[in-house]
Amino acid sequence: MEKVWIVKLENGASLEVRGDGELDLKRGGQCVFRRDFYEDIGTVVAELAAPSMTSRIEDLPQILRVAGEAEFAEADENRRKAADDMAVVREWIGKLALEMNPVNAHYSLDRKLLTVQFCADGRVDFRELVKELSRALSVRIELRQIGVRDETGIYGGIAVCGQVLCCSRFLKEFSSINVKMAKEQDLLLTPGTISGVCGRLKCCLKYEHEGYLELEKGMPRKGEFCDTPSGRGKITDRNLLTSKVSVTFENGSVSVFHVSDITVCTPEKHFGKDQEKNAKNNPNRQGENKNRKNGKNHQHNGQDEAGGVKK
Repeated sequence: MEKVWIVKLENGASLEVRGDGELDLKRGGQCVFRRDFYEDIGTVVAELAAPSMTSRIEDLPQILRVAGEAEFAEADENRRKAADDMAVVREWIGKLALEMNPVNAHYSLDRKLLTVQFCADGRVDFRELVKELSRALSVRIELRQIGVRDETGIYGGIAVCGQVLCCSRFLKEFSSINVKMAKEQDLLLTPGTISGVCGRLKCCLKYEHEGYLELEKGMPRKGEFCDTPSGRGKITDRNLLTSKVSVTFENGSVSVFHVSDITVCTPEKHFGKDQEKNAKNNPNRQGENKNRKNGKNHQHNGQDEAGGVKK
């Protein structure tokens, strides 16, 4: 019975391959496979229960054998040759004045194909470049444009969280990310906070987004007033992961409370209106206000009569 594995090439590209279930393939091991007209070598990343792509298992590249010492030596020689040929690639890019940045070059195991990956801000017409490189290097050329996230995943690195970059470790596809996701996670909207090593929005903003939305359901919003064991104050900060809020009181002090220890109340800017409304509904308060008003008018009348102004 055939099985499906994910294999990662030296240039960072990944693909699904199929092979005999009896093959002794383990994660981290290397295998030789045939794809289209060439043979290549790659590192086994994971085993799949079935193809994740829409293609049938019969259409996947076929694993030929587990890589041995001969294949390792050949791959090392291909790596050195690809590094030397990158100088030729850069030379022709300069001659043709193309706005593109070559990232790496990879020879297939049998050297029938040279794949060059590059980054560019927009679309690039590289047809002339392919012709010149094929003539200069005497090999079939494949140019593949990748994004800055793919480039960062190839080079790798450590993120601000202290972990290996997600794009190098486990992310296979890059989803659309927007600033709204950062807002809904209560992050500071500064480039240093929401941008990754690649300069784009952090990938974790996307795959952690649903979890933050779930945590946000039971949390009050910033700017709301609440009653706490220490009195009434205003919510000035909150932590969705710990379900805690920072409350600033009238005297300027700040305390942190769990959301279960507070009760959200009417904002203080409405308190004056509420008191006025209560006074109108209270007959005693209405009488006090009326007497206070009549006393004030009587005082004015007295001033008028004493000053002889009123005629």
